[in-house]
Amino acid sequence: MRIINLTQESKKNILNDLLKRSPNNYGKFEETVNEILANVKANGDKALFEYTKKFDRYDLNAENVQVTRAEIDEAYTKLDAKLIEVIRKSAENIRVFHSKQLRNSWFDAKPDGTILGMKITALEKVGVYVPGGKAAYPSSVLMNVVPAKVAGVDQVIMTTPPQADGSVNPGTLVAADIAGVDVIYKAGGAQAIAALAYGTESIPKVDKITGPGNIFVALAKKAVYGYVSIDSIAGPSEILVLADDTANPRYVAADLLSQAEHDELASAILITTSKDLAEKVSKEVDGFVAILERKEIIQKSLDNYGYILVAENMQDAIDAVNEIASEHLEILTANPFDTMTKIRNAGAIFLGEYASEPLGDYFAGPNHILPTNGTAKFFSPVNVDDFIKKTSIISYSRDALKKVNEDIQLFARSEGLTAHANSIKVRFENDKD
Repeated sequence: MRIINLTQESKKNILNDLLKRSPNNYGKFEETVNEILANVKANGDKALFEYTKKFDRYDLNAENVQVTRAEIDEAYTKLDAKLIEVIRKSAENIRVFHSKQLRNSWFDAKPDGTILGMKITALEKVGVYVPGGKAAYPSSVLMNVVPAKVAGVDQVIMTTPPQADGSVNPGTLVAADIAGVDVIYKAGGAQAIAALAYGTESIPKVDKITGPGNIFVALAKKAVYGYVSIDSIAGPSEILVLADDTANPRYVAADLLSQAEHDELASAILITTSKDLAEKVSKEVDGFVAILERKEIIQKSLDNYGYILVAENMQDAIDAVNEIASEHLEILTANPFDTMTKIRNAGAIFLGEYASEPLGDYFAGPNHILPTNGTAKFFSPVNVDDFIKKTSIISYSRDALKKVNEDIQLFARSEGLTAHANSIKVRFENDKD
């Protein structure tokens, strides 16, 4: 891996480089996606089935669009029993973690007759998109579905593209069943997003769409936002390791490559105060790349977006970490918990040499669907709040309103909204003060 001294200039160049991977740069595909969305919106199942035949080479129809219980049961027979048990354990860890995020409606009543509050309501229908083929990740199924079920969503609907023979990835089906998905449809790509957003004869319209996908799926989600809510427009995966001279270079190298193997656009960055560690990590990376199965993808990722940055001091390193705002941040310092208190921006933080990034991806319980491309400065991981909505509650007695009615009228008139003021005024027009 290339080793660079951390300066204001190098930091600026790297940030600009990373932003080139943003989904906001997918514009050249927008026309195609918009055409698909419009067709499905206008023609429903007919368009959905035609696109499935064109892109997935499967004759989809109203009779086979929904995954059956028999297909789910068959999927269990195709997976190793030990893997099924691991999926169950992972799902339980995710459920327990997200259960701690639940909140209740609240009401604050005062003696003057004022009642204010917040009513918490789960969304009614949520659509979860799951990629197919080589990009099928059962772990992501769990991370989308379990928080929705914990939140109390009435119906979780999943779409995933079929293979040419009509089958669906067995890991996807098993994970969906364990997580508690209510119904699964065989539909992929932008056409599946359109079906979830607008509804068709076979697939109901949902209130929110979550889940990762390719460029076409990402653009479709972006385009339908407003018809439905969405989780986010996910960008390529990224990891940043913040380390001092106490870090194990072999661990650091292995962790950097755990994200570089996702695709050529993934980024892997080490920021360290130790030149010696930087050189050792670079050497370890070369050794791992030579033997790992996805070495071609890893090498392209490192060539494009892999960096080892050597900082003069830990404060400069921390400042750079907060500027980059990485999806995954590992802290491998002498006192990682103390260092963590200085971190403002990161999707998920992993502390210490035994909290490697894949622990979060698969098993620990916190969600692995995280903000990317610097959006950790203002976005959060997927959580229970993504599947609820809040409604304000206001109730005033006549006495309570009377005390403030002139204040409200004054404020309304200052904005030129005399009908607003009148709405308050008429309630006291017969008073004789």
